[in-house]
Amino acid sequence: MLLVDGTVAGVWHHRRSGRTVHVTVEPLRTLGAGRRRALEEQVERVGQVLEGKPSLTVGPVEVGPHA
Repeated sequence: MLLVDGTVAGVWHHRRSGRTVHVTVEPLRTLGAGRRRALEEQVERVGQVLEGKPSLTVGPVEVGPHA
């Protein structure tokens, strides 16, 4: 889940392809510039934790039980 200020604000999914970690985020509402920057920072963090190069897509999540 995507959380914004402790509230569910969307869903996300990640997959690895070689060294790249592809993260797709589907927000329930449009993200303002500040929240978009915060999202980008968190995706960078996911890349660090998973030891890969992060790639962010904001759009429909089409995998998993919620798709």
